[in-house]
Amino acid sequence: MTARSPLDRYAAAILRHRWPVLGLAALVMLAVTAGAGFVSVTNDYRSLFDEDNPQLAALNALEDTYGASNRALIAIAPRQGPVFTRETLGAIEKLTETAWKAPYSTRVDSLTNYNHSRADGDELIVQPLVEGAGALTDADLERIGTIALNAIEISGRLVSRDGRVAGLVIDFAMPENPDAAVVEITDYLNGVLDEARARNPSIDYYLTGDVPLNRAFADATKDDLEALAPIVFLIITVVAAVLLRSVLGTAAIVAVLMFTINTTVGFAGWIGTVFNPANSGVPIIVMTVAVAHSVHIVQTVLAGMSGGLDRNAAIAESIRVNAWPVFLTSLTTVIGFLSLNASDSPPFRVLGNLVAFGVFCAFVYSLTLLPALLSILPMRARKVRGGKSAFFDRFGEFVVARRTVLLWGSAVVAVVLVTGIPRLELTDNWTRYLSERYQFRQDTDFVIDNLTGIEALEYSLNSGQEEGITEPDYLRKVEAFAEWFRKQPEVTHVQAFPDIMKRLNKNMHGDDPEYYRLPDNADLASQYLLLYELSLPFGRDLNNRIDVGKSATRMTVVLRSLTSQAQRELDARALAWMRTNAPGLTSEASGVSIVFAHLSQRNIRSMLTGTIVAMGLISLILVFVFRSVRVGLISLVPNFLPAAISLGLWGYLVGRVGLAGSVMTAIAFGIVVDDTIHFLTKYLKARREGLAAPEAVRSAFRSIGHALWTTTAVLALGFLVFASSGFEISWALGLLVSLTIIFALLADFLLLPPLLMALDRRKS
Repeated sequence: MTARSPLDRYAAAILRHRWPVLGLAALVMLAVTAGAGFVSVTNDYRSLFDEDNPQLAALNALEDTYGASNRALIAIAPRQGPVFTRETLGAIEKLTETAWKAPYSTRVDSLTNYNHSRADGDELIVQPLVEGAGALTDADLERIGTIALNAIEISGRLVSRDGRVAGLVIDFAMPENPDAAVVEITDYLNGVLDEARARNPSIDYYLTGDVPLNRAFADATKDDLEALAPIVFLIITVVAAVLLRSVLGTAAIVAVLMFTINTTVGFAGWIGTVFNPANSGVPIIVMTVAVAHSVHIVQTVLAGMSGGLDRNAAIAESIRVNAWPVFLTSLTTVIGFLSLNASDSPPFRVLGNLVAFGVFCAFVYSLTLLPALLSILPMRARKVRGGKSAFFDRFGEFVVARRTVLLWGSAVVAVVLVTGIPRLELTDNWTRYLSERYQFRQDTDFVIDNLTGIEALEYSLNSGQEEGITEPDYLRKVEAFAEWFRKQPEVTHVQAFPDIMKRLNKNMHGDDPEYYRLPDNADLASQYLLLYELSLPFGRDLNNRIDVGKSATRMTVVLRSLTSQAQRELDARALAWMRTNAPGLTSEASGVSIVFAHLSQRNIRSMLTGTIVAMGLISLILVFVFRSVRVGLISLVPNFLPAAISLGLWGYLVGRVGLAGSVMTAIAFGIVVDDTIHFLTKYLKARREGLAAPEAVRSAFRSIGHALWTTTAVLALGFLVFASSGFEISWALGLLVSLTIIFALLADFLLLPPLLMALDRRKS
């Protein structure tokens, strides 16, 4: 009597104790799922960055000096004519007054409350540009328009250069719980704007800025969590049912998926996970990846029953055949996702760890819960249909017969597509992270096209001494730096301290245009500044432009809609100019935009290391598992090529990729290696049984072809659902991974078999 293998004994134990196995699995799942209530969602874009991120540290230092950059910008656009009418200016005046009442607001800047200064004899008069809009005369309106469009501080920022759109900026001091505050603020502002639209139906209003961006991020996260997961679940169920042609087998797979998802999300809650748009797809990815194990096991059970085995014997055979490949594919997938710990962005590390945990759960449930369920469910042997087997028999014959053409044809196609990689621009544009279906994106696009840019470079320009900002030499350097920026085509507006000093110098000389220049005397400049500050109304001081010791000033460079690479290049040009013309005046730029601009670059560098380590580790595992350096190296070809081909095709079709591209290879590599392992396992088994290479290829197609096609269809469609996400990182990642999975199946079907036959010419 032949001794039973450990897998045979394991299968027998699972089948014998199937009810206790089901009960224990249910208890574990329910206990862990209880943690799901502790999962939270953040709307803070800062969650995308590490605390030790140098650009984020620079932004924090800037905000500690000049105040936090938590802002909302409202654009006011009359449908006809300029903003310099009594109705529109009255609407802006009303909105400015209401904006001060917004929760956590600390400052409101608008066209109407712009601190216009003028001379009145020996006195300096500082007052809002517009007071009592309803009583303005036509001459007043003309004067206001002339002042606004020629005021360098606000033209292109609080009023468009053509005078057709006005802006209102609100600054906020956020509390310790910014997520709740963002909801409160945006709800208030949306309510205010709804009232303004009802009051002035001929005027349109648009809302953008940092705070609305955070709310839009939260909405996108919620949408992905609530909308995409059910779609993926439905797709997996339908595809599995159609391809397996077994209702009960599909039901068993669905049960495993539910257990896996509940356990993963519950575990995420117990460890205090906070989801954001970058990692909100964890449940979907886990669901999509986890289904592959179950499909292979159920497919083998159904095939065994069709071949004459009773249900339990077919289950035991399926465990014996699939346990080792499922373990290997789980291990390689876990390694691929764990490599995301090299990411410079915390959400991707969370995504990698949780999906890796989910894959582990899927492995455990597939070899415990699933066999027990299959043993209990009244599954019947399905009729053997010639269609499926005959198709893969014919397909295997086709591959064997045309192996030379397929080998060289695949190589040529791969080379052509891979050459698209150099076309890729590794960059992002955070203003376009959200799709146009979000009102925030629509409003932001309008503001960028019609009023001002949303992205900005912030510089803290240091004079090197206390009270040094009124020194003529310092003022001249800052003015030159500002003028250099104003000549750059990427810039829409520059807000710099010397502009205030030139205006004050003109005011103190009877508003003589000849004196619109910097003061020549530091003491005189200090007096001008002191007089101006004393004349400013409450909440309208210069603390957001000047540091406490008056040793440094803030310069804001507003940009057109630029990619992250273009922003980095502009900042590099600015620093080069600085080193030549004003060394020591500043370091590199800060601000929200530049932090985002460096994120994709930093993440690509960090993920390159992680991906190389993961690929190297998986390669060693394959060499060890197949006990052949030659076979292990052959297996790498259909695993490395798909990601390269996808990126190359993306280079031809899209031309740029950012954060999604930096993590796609690591994610996809861990997934696509699964099919290669299953195919090679069946191929080598046939070779060990004495079959020649061509016959071994036919046998592999016959036994595993349908399962590989099924899992690929489920995986590709599952990730393809991400294409409907409103968040660019999610939809780009979904499309890239889907492409890679499809190319991987083509490589395993059309490239790997010819390669094996070409390099494995030993006779049986």
